[in-house]
Amino acid sequence: MASQGSGYDLSPTTFSPEGRIFQVEYATKAVENSGTAIGIRCVDGVVLGVEKVLLNRLLKPGSNKQLHTIGPHAGMAFSGWAPDARQLIERGRSEAENYEDTYGTAIPPSVLADRMAQYVHYFTLHGALRPFGAGGIVAGYDPELREHSLHMIEPSGVQYRYFGTALGKGRQGAKTEIEKLDLKTITCRQALKEVAKIIHTLHEPGKDKPFELELSWLCEESGWEHKHVPTELKVAVEEAAKSEIEEAEMESDDEDEEEEGA
Repeated sequence: MASQGSGYDLSPTTFSPEGRIFQVEYATKAVENSGTAIGIRCVDGVVLGVEKVLLNRLLKPGSNKQLHTIGPHAGMAFSGWAPDARQLIERGRSEAENYEDTYGTAIPPSVLADRMAQYVHYFTLHGALRPFGAGGIVAGYDPELREHSLHMIEPSGVQYRYFGTALGKGRQGAKTEIEKLDLKTITCRQALKEVAKIIHTLHEPGKDKPFELELSWLCEESGWEHKHVPTELKVAVEEAAKSEIEEAEMESDDEDEEEEGA
């Protein structure tokens, strides 16, 4: 029996004979068609980076941000439908505020990510609702345990803790590059350049629309608060990343010429 087009994709509550939920897969596809978002857990904090695609040349620089602060010690990068992500961000802020009002302390990152994931999962359980067309990468710091962590929430409602992860159209390529890094020793300042380098490497100017790089961190240098990276530092790491990419391309061209001449 063919699942596609046979009515199994009309509701997120219906499984196909193969055990698939097509509406969740469609939501995941919406994320995969969006700009790349990257998160890296470093020894001294967490770095988030986003390839914010510029849909219109008239957009003001810095508008429609894809990096948001959820609480004093938590932030999120998203990929996918911005309106859906906005609802998820507001839910995260509400959970963080309610937890602090109830217990008198900042919400632990694992609890925040788990509650946000439960909220996303709820929208896959009812026929009158649709899954979120967005995924989020959550960076957080627990002041009680003095630990920082990185979590990713997918449209299906699952969430995992990572050393490094990615969302969006460059997800696989970004993960491959992240796996090459020494995540046990890398610092936030080093990771900023690596994130910028990965995003610029995966971007194809001939095919993809122009983009704006967004970077944020949550680390000792930011006072363990989620903040956007200072403009001067962002410009510096982005230029350094572009230079390394150009040098690598020149070396590759030289090697190709040597092989042709041999």
